[in-house]
Amino acid sequence: MQPWLFLAIAIGSEVAATSALKAADGFSRPWPSLVVVVGYAAAFYFLSLTLKAIPVAVAYAIWSGAGIALIALIAWLVHGQALDAPAIVGLGLIVAGVVVLNAFSRTLGHA
Repeated sequence: MQPWLFLAIAIGSEVAATSALKAADGFSRPWPSLVVVVGYAAAFYFLSLTLKAIPVAVAYAIWSGAGIALIALIAWLVHGQALDAPAIVGLGLIVAGVVVLNAFSRTLGHA
């Protein structure tokens, strides 16, 4: 269970860092810039811990897929960015891919 917790922390850290990029304004604002740097450092640290137990292809697919979906959600909720039908379908396919990977891939030792 611990590697999955590390992966969740990596995802949350990456999402926080990416979300703060807009507010960092090209690293001209100190506090949001600090969130970006600390968030990405934490994301890569916890991703590296994850890779001790979860194959890199699986961990990275989950990390990037969840990050994409969460950033799109935050962009919609916080920044008012519109998501059209193709964007929603594409995000759904990414989430479906992560679910299929977790539920059926022999790479994780099940299925």
